[in-house]
Amino acid sequence: MSDFLQNFQNDLKENINGFIAVSVTEVETGMSYCSLSLNPNFDPELASAYNLEVVKAKLNAIKALGLDQKINDILITLTDQIHIIDVSEDGKYFIYLAVDATKANLGLTRATLAKFKKDIISKL
Repeated sequence: MSDFLQNFQNDLKENINGFIAVSVTEVETGMSYCSLSLNPNFDPELASAYNLEVVKAKLNAIKALGLDQKINDILITLTDQIHIIDVSEDGKYFIYLAVDATKANLGLTRATLAKFKKDIISKL
């Protein structure tokens, strides 16, 4: 794993309150470049594989509606978790992040992801 991805995972784990898991996945192939989970029962690579279908469905909806838009992120709120699918600006990769909804600050979490999202394109 590259130093960038290792630093990325560690920064999220250490700086996002309520961090549960993260992965970085390529949209075209579904290949996961890195993953980390603090919960041994939570598989971020499996979650990313399913969430890839969410990203593809949204891309198809945008195309079908004739919208000239790109996905910034997709927010899924569960009973006690927040899942963020943050798509890179070029649409080639996405960050999947799961956090504890009772501990995480959504604004700070999204700002931290935005900081790394720009680097993903140039570093992968």
